[in-house]
Amino acid sequence: MEPCAAYIHVPFCAHRCGYCDFALVANRDDLFDAYFEALKCELRTLGSPRRVQTLYFGGGTPTHLPPSWLARLLKLVLNWFSVDDEFSVEANPDGLTSEKVNVLADAGVNRISLGVQSFDPATLKTLERSHTCADGVAAVDAVARRVDNISIDLIFAVPGQSCSLWESTLDRAVELRPQHISTYGLTFEKGTTFWSRRRRNAFRLVDEQSERLMYTAAMDQLDAAGYSQYETSSFASDGFRCRHNETYWAGLPYFGFGPGAARYINGRRQTSHRSVTTWIKRTLSQQSTVAESERLSDEDRAREAIALGLRRNDGVLRDTFRSYFGIKLDDLASEAIRLNRQSGLLVDDGDRITLTREGRFLADTVVSTFL
Repeated sequence: MEPCAAYIHVPFCAHRCGYCDFALVANRDDLFDAYFEALKCELRTLGSPRRVQTLYFGGGTPTHLPPSWLARLLKLVLNWFSVDDEFSVEANPDGLTSEKVNVLADAGVNRISLGVQSFDPATLKTLERSHTCADGVAAVDAVARRVDNISIDLIFAVPGQSCSLWESTLDRAVELRPQHISTYGLTFEKGTTFWSRRRRNAFRLVDEQSERLMYTAAMDQLDAAGYSQYETSSFASDGFRCRHNETYWAGLPYFGFGPGAARYINGRRQTSHRSVTTWIKRTLSQQSTVAESERLSDEDRAREAIALGLRRNDGVLRDTFRSYFGIKLDDLASEAIRLNRQSGLLVDDGDRITLTREGRFLADTVVSTFL
C-alpha cells in the first residue's frame, strides 16, 4: 500500500529535559542551514510530490524555529506533500508566539499538539520544563485564535507528584477545553539524566498503586468531561481523534524524514540515525542514513497489528484482520486470547477482541503474549 501519512522530524530544542530520549540537539541553532539542506536532499528521494491524508511535524520542538525559518520549512515540505485531512505540528508553550501560530495556520496547519505536561509549578520544575503554568494557558489561548484542533500532552507519576496534584492538573486541562488530551506515565529511559538520577536514588518515586490511581483518575475525569478514551493514552472530543497516530496503530505504511525518523514502506521498517550531525553528514554526502532496517514476515506483521490494535479501544476486528493478512485471528492467537480472557484482561464478543478496563493497566503485559 502507498503510505497515506508522513512524519517530519525537527530536532531542535532550547534545552533537553531530563526525561527526554528523543533525537534532538539543544542550543545548536547553528545547524539550521545544514538541517534544511539535508532535509531537502532526503525529500528528493520521493521522486515526485505525494498526496497524504495526514502530515505530522514532531521533534524536538518544531516551533523552536524562528518564524522565518518555520515558514521556510513548511514551504519546503509542502512542495512534496499535499495534505487531504490532518496537518499537525508539535509545539512547546515556551517561545510559542502569536507570529509563529500565524505562520503555522497560514500554511494550512489545522492541529497543534502542545507539550504542556503539567499545570503545577513544582512538577514543571521536576520535569525541567522551561515554561510556567501561565505560559501553558497562554499558549492554548494563542493557538485557539487560529487553530480549532488543539491537543494537550500531560505527564503523571512524576517524582513528588501526589494524586491530588494530578487530579488538579486534569481539571485545569479540561477547563481550557482542548479537543484532545494525551496522558503519559513518566518513563525513565536509559541514557537520560533521569535514568542516572533514578539509579542514584535521587528521586522520590511514585509508587505503583499511586500511579494506578492516577491513570484511573485520567480515565474517569476525562470521560466525565466528554473526552472518549480511544487509545491507551489518548482521549478526544467527538471527531477529534489523532488520525495520524491512528495510521501507526492500524499498522499502515507511512513516510518518515529527518534524524531518528521511522518509516514503514513496502513491508520494511527503517529508522534513520538518531545523531543529528551524523544524519546531516550522511545525507549531504549521499550516503545511507539508515541505522536500523527490518523486513517483517507476514506473520510478524499480523502479530504486530494485534499488538497495536489492542492499544486502541476499538480493539482488533476479526473480519478486518483477515482481509488485511489473509489469516484468521484465532488461527494465529487463540491461546493468547483464551489466557487473557480467563485473566479478565480481554473481552471477546465474537466480532472483535478488546482490552478490559483492568487490561488497560496491564496493556504491555497483554500485548507481549501476542508477539
